[in-house]
Amino acid sequence: MLTNISAHNIAHVLTEALPYIQRFAGKTIVVKYGGNAMVDEALKHSFARDIVLMKQVGINPIVVHGGGPQIGSLLKRLGKQSEFFEGMRITDNETMDVVQMVLGGLVNKDIVTLLNQHGGSAVGLTGKDAKLIYARKLTFTRNNPEMNEPEIIDIGHVGEVASIDVSILELLIHGNFIPVIAPVGVGEDGQSYNINADLVAGKLAEVLKAEKLILLTNTAGILDNENKVLTGLSFDHIQNLIDNGIIQGGMLPKVRCAVDALRGGVTTAHIIDGRVEHAVLLEIFTDEGVGTLLHGRTVRR
Repeated sequence: MLTNISAHNIAHVLTEALPYIQRFAGKTIVVKYGGNAMVDEALKHSFARDIVLMKQVGINPIVVHGGGPQIGSLLKRLGKQSEFFEGMRITDNETMDVVQMVLGGLVNKDIVTLLNQHGGSAVGLTGKDAKLIYARKLTFTRNNPEMNEPEIIDIGHVGEVASIDVSILELLIHGNFIPVIAPVGVGEDGQSYNINADLVAGKLAEVLKAEKLILLTNTAGILDNENKVLTGLSFDHIQNLIDNGIIQGGMLPKVRCAVDALRGGVTTAHIIDGRVEHAVLLEIFTDEGVGTLLHGRTVRR
C-alpha cells in the first residue's frame, strides 16, 4: 500500500505532466538516440518505455539512431582498423557494407524489437527506403603549403543530407506507427552514404516542422565553467558561449545542428543526459527537465 507521502509524490508527478501532454498531443518530436542509452540494458528499456508512452498519449515520436561503437566493434572483429578524419569515419566500400549491416540491420532491428516489446508498433527504415533521404558526398579541404590550391580530402562514402521526402513518415505516423530511422542515405549516383545521425535528426525535425528535437548525449547538457547545466538558451546566448569557448569540442556540432533546426522552424531543441533513466519523459513532461533547452525566442519549457 502507498504511504501518504508516496501517493502525494506520484499524484504531483502526474498532475505536473498533464499540461505538457495536452500541449504536445498531436505534435511530432524527433529523438536522436545514442550514447550510453543504447548500450546500458536498464537505459535501453527506460528509453523504449518513454517512446511508447509518448505515442500512447498522442505525441508522434520519430527515432533516429546512431551506432558508431557497434560499427567499430564489427570492423575490429573483421580485422579492419577504424580511421577517422575530423570526427568522421573514413568509409571505403568495405566499411560502407559494414555500416549498412550494422545500422540498417542489427541496431535498427534491435531498437524496433525493443519498442514493440514494450507495447509500441515500431517500423525500421533507412534513408534509402521510399526515397526518404537523398545524400550528397561530403568532402573536406585543407590548406597544404606544398600546393597552390587547397587539398581536397576524400573520406569515402560519407554524406550530408541533400533532401528529405517525408511521405513515408507521414503515412506511418497516421497509421499509429513509430518510425525508427538508420542514418544511411542514397545519392543520385545510387551510392549509399553514411550520414551523421545528429544531422539526420535535425534535418528531419526541420522538414517536419517538429515541435521538438531531442539529442541524447553522455553529458548533463551544455555546462558552464563551473559545470552547471545551462538551459533556456537563445541564439544570442548560444553564440556568446561559442565565442567564449564554453561550447567547444564534441558539443559544438550538436549545438550547431540544434540551431539549424530551430532556424528551420523547430520550436525547441534539447540536449539531454541519456545516462538518466527516463530522460526523455523527464525533459518533456516536467518543469525542471534533465538537460539544456535551446530556443530562438522566449518560450516556455
